[in-house]
Amino acid sequence: MDTARKNPNLQRFSGEWETKQLGKIAHIKTGSRNNQDKKDDGKYPFFVRSAIVERINSYCYDGEAILVPGEGGIESIFHYTNGRFDCHQRVYMINRFAKDVCSKLVYYIMVLQFGSHAMQNTVKATVDSLRLPTFKNFTVSLPKDISEQRAIAETLSDVDGLLNALEALIAKKQAIKQATMQQLLAGRTRLPGFSGAWETKRLGELGPFAKGRGIKRDDVSNEGLPCIRYGELYTQYQDYILKVTSRIPPSIAATALPIKTGDLLFAGSGETAEEIGRCAAYLGEEQAYAGGDVIVLTPSGHNSMYLGHLMNSSIVSAQKARMGQGDAVVHIYINNLAQVQIELPSITEQNAIASVLSDIDAEIIALEQRRDKTRAIKQGMMQQLLTGRVRLSESRICADDTD
Repeated sequence: MDTARKNPNLQRFSGEWETKQLGKIAHIKTGSRNNQDKKDDGKYPFFVRSAIVERINSYCYDGEAILVPGEGGIESIFHYTNGRFDCHQRVYMINRFAKDVCSKLVYYIMVLQFGSHAMQNTVKATVDSLRLPTFKNFTVSLPKDISEQRAIAETLSDVDGLLNALEALIAKKQAIKQATMQQLLAGRTRLPGFSGAWETKRLGELGPFAKGRGIKRDDVSNEGLPCIRYGELYTQYQDYILKVTSRIPPSIAATALPIKTGDLLFAGSGETAEEIGRCAAYLGEEQAYAGGDVIVLTPSGHNSMYLGHLMNSSIVSAQKARMGQGDAVVHIYINNLAQVQIELPSITEQNAIASVLSDIDAEIIALEQRRDKTRAIKQGMMQQLLTGRVRLSESRICADDTD
């Protein structure tokens, strides 16, 4: 409901907006240092040529600034800072804003609009390196009233605060899951009611292996029958698969390997020995198909979700790493995987451990969905507030607005 209608004492901002060039409302320059004196425990942020912010024990600048890496093209990461900092010589620093300009609002405008500006002002199809004129000629539309500028910036900052809190909570839940897995999968901690000895087995004793086949990159689309390619085990899935992201035509599926619910899928190729044999248990209900370089194990009498987590644990990953062969591309083969040795509790305890891990995953997924929804809401807010399509009420004036 419209806040101004509920409270007649609140008035919407209605002043004019004006367009200004960034070079005329702020000072723009590049940093002048490299990162030779970086310290992991440094007191001050050091902005480098990527999304990473390092730490150093000295600083050159103090105050509000927008930092943009000069290399990386229009996908550059925008940083807003307010305090002591330093930056690399290939990072553009935008600071010393005019008194009638809210720097935090300019930051949000750049996040939303600078990419398209950079693309339109280059003769190349992509922008690999940003130049000073690109920044100076960038135009921003701002309310003339500094109070409205600050109100918009504060509103978007509130949403950022919520996003940061959700990210921190997701990271905490993920850390809890990792610690729980390390304890439960190794038998260091037992769930209430379980105390029996675990059994030593090799993967070859759990069931038969098979090798995926077919399915080229060009065969994959958004329609048809579900399929899983080995590269997706690294990029799309974690310990188990409930919903498949790629599909193939029936004609391609006819030449691929069918997989069943409960099968374990291992990546037979990879870039490093440490990641080789990345595994996910297929728990989807649809008939799916495995492409080449996917090794499939069909276990019998065991909980596949439990096994999916176990196959990526440090104990099993260390064994797979020792069995990896090759340098530029690392391979692992069925006869190697069959020799991997594991310790298994009873199926009842496997079910209980899988249930605990599944509950944690459900909490993480719910938080991720909330985060993604909040991001979408923020994007919509930026489109409305930063173009003046929606105006805030004066109740959003920043508390420090004493001009």
